[in-house]
Amino acid sequence: MSARPADRLSRAFAWVVAHRVLVAVFYALLLPPAAWLAAQVEQDNSTDRLILPSDPDYLALRAFEATFGGGEFALLFVDAEDPFAPGVLERVDRIERALAGVPGIEVNSPLSIYRRARAGFEPTEEAAEALRGFATGTELLRRQGLVGDGHLALALTLDVDGSDARHALLAAVDRALAPVEADLGPIRAIHRLGQPWVNAWLDGSVSRDIRYFGLFAAFVVALVLFLYRSLRTLVAFVATLGTCLALALGWIVATGGTLTIVSPMVPMTILVTATASLVYLHSRFVERPPGVPVEEHRIFALRNKFVAVTASMFATAVGFAALVVSEIRPIREMGVWVAAGLAIAWVVVFTLFPALQKLLEAPTRTPREQHGGFERLAEVLPAWSHRFRWPLVGGAVALSLAGAAALFGIPGWVAPMPVHTDPVEYVDPDSSLYRDMRGLAPRIPGLSVTNVWLRGPVGAVSEPEVLAGLHAFQQALERDPLVGAAVGPTSILRLVRYLGGQGDAWPADPAEVEVLAADLEALLPMEPMLARFVQAPALGEAQVTVVSRAGEHEAFEAVEAAIRRHWDEAVADHPALAQLSARTVGLAPLSARVAQALVPTLVESFVLTAGIIFAAFLLVFRNGTARLMAMIPSIFAILVMFLVMRLAGMKLNVATILIASTVLGTSENDQIHFFWHFLERRRGGSVDASLRHALRVAGRAIFYATLINAGGFLAFAASDLPPVREFGTLTALAFALSMVADFTALPAALWLLLGERPERAARPADHTADAA
Repeated sequence: MSARPADRLSRAFAWVVAHRVLVAVFYALLLPPAAWLAAQVEQDNSTDRLILPSDPDYLALRAFEATFGGGEFALLFVDAEDPFAPGVLERVDRIERALAGVPGIEVNSPLSIYRRARAGFEPTEEAAEALRGFATGTELLRRQGLVGDGHLALALTLDVDGSDARHALLAAVDRALAPVEADLGPIRAIHRLGQPWVNAWLDGSVSRDIRYFGLFAAFVVALVLFLYRSLRTLVAFVATLGTCLALALGWIVATGGTLTIVSPMVPMTILVTATASLVYLHSRFVERPPGVPVEEHRIFALRNKFVAVTASMFATAVGFAALVVSEIRPIREMGVWVAAGLAIAWVVVFTLFPALQKLLEAPTRTPREQHGGFERLAEVLPAWSHRFRWPLVGGAVALSLAGAAALFGIPGWVAPMPVHTDPVEYVDPDSSLYRDMRGLAPRIPGLSVTNVWLRGPVGAVSEPEVLAGLHAFQQALERDPLVGAAVGPTSILRLVRYLGGQGDAWPADPAEVEVLAADLEALLPMEPMLARFVQAPALGEAQVTVVSRAGEHEAFEAVEAAIRRHWDEAVADHPALAQLSARTVGLAPLSARVAQALVPTLVESFVLTAGIIFAAFLLVFRNGTARLMAMIPSIFAILVMFLVMRLAGMKLNVATILIASTVLGTSENDQIHFFWHFLERRRGGSVDASLRHALRVAGRAIFYATLINAGGFLAFAASDLPPVREFGTLTALAFALSMVADFTALPAALWLLLGERPERAARPADHTADAA
């Protein structure tokens, strides 16, 4: 930096220190409203939170729901040796009656359907046998999974509008189940299945994960006391970090933010980056040369670290801001929130912290004799890294290439790393919900719903030829091994015929089909189930609900291809269907498609981050070589981390996809500080002297900043959520790998690039010059 900007900067810091009471009072006034806002933060782990509101397919889904109604689908799976025993039916009846009065919950079961046809039901032996005959006498209920060997199921449609509504409706379900579960009688168990419970479980897990911030707080307290041996310094750290967190979270809430599965990483990233920045600042301040006044040294330390700290925080902010390219809503929001939070933290770090340093009179110490571990490292590492420069650089390159192959694959040899898009996989495998969702899957047709939206002219759906074609289409779908069940207008019409004693088969006589078509409009107001499948009163739109076990994106693609194939075949066989257009919609397949954008998110955000960081710091360092060299440890750490993921059998998911941007942005802090001090001495010195200077000034801070980074994210390894647990463990590993590369591959690469050799005899260390 030129002298004039440095003078202005010094005057600015001198003003902050001189007006320290005013600065502290200003933040003290901001803190209560910010903390209050932060406490109001809400969370919502709904599947549709993955999707951008502007997504065309999402808009189409909302238009579909405006016509046919929306909601989240769930099942109550009643497991019993004889599901039609009077004792079982009496308890099922109690559950249904309790739920019938709850607005926002629609229940369909063999019992509720039977009750609509036979007014009144008492669980007597005779009534139970009559219901058994009704429920087992048709394939319709069995294909839908409502009846099976050893179970009955209650299909629930929950009118959910946000996390609070979901929790309220699920609480109502729990209240209805409570008296029955207290006395199950002949029922073996009642299992809750479906996306609403998955979302609610994720909400609870995110809330529980907040407790891990206590682990990080304890870690920071221990580290600050260990490094600086000062309670006053600890108070300055804690007050600054608490202010950063409160202001950042308060801003998120004030701008309408809602937490999701990845949101706990927002405050952690802000805390970790701010803590590392404070360590760099205070470590420079605390080592005061003999004879230098404290206030003069305070301004020097702030000015000396200003560019490096600013650049490192900017790198992290850019790394997350690049996530705005993602099509995944919570990831895009997280990028914006972290970037804004780090901008707030930057202001707090350079204003409140110096003010508190002075107010609390945080102590300094004169440099110790250079016999400590990092001082010895600074003396021996340059020569050692030169001696092993080829193996160090070659090994780093080889491991990085292996990591790239693990992530992107090798055509014809290695497939790309698989991606998890099924939300059930975000649930703890040891939980009863996960065991039920996976263990009972073979006994039900599935829980994933894809809707086929059919649109045509007014009255088209009521034409006999169209109804016959729709029946053929549904039958073809149900025969497909990828489909568990297909329910549409003709399913309900068949059920109406069955209830009327005419059997459940589709009529073969065209005259009977014409009668059904003529009765369709009259049946709509009398059969609530039919209104879910046919648009009233225009009769120009209909929908077929396809239920499958698809959970991952590839499975949904296969189901969609099967739907399209069967529709084309039905249109060829029944030309009347040609007047209808068919489009697949559905929250589950849409979420899987959006989640499949994880890999593009990784690549695009990573490339964008690297490009912006390189361009920005080219201006700071005025040295393109230095910028490229500075990225070696981060890229090495990221790629090796992906190699570890592949070897451990892990998959990419909505959390682990963030590791690349997190590590690139955050670990760049270490390389920025390393190169800032390397170039300080490089202007008039050798590579050997420059490496020793950088290691003396920044080596200790790099080590402890890495501990902060790794320790902060490692707290998430105790999370209940497998993706968050993996994110915490792998991110901590990547930070450790990056630090190893800082002290090995990076110096070795500098020797190779700059072509110098170590000095034969190390000069006496000029500690005063290093510290000044």
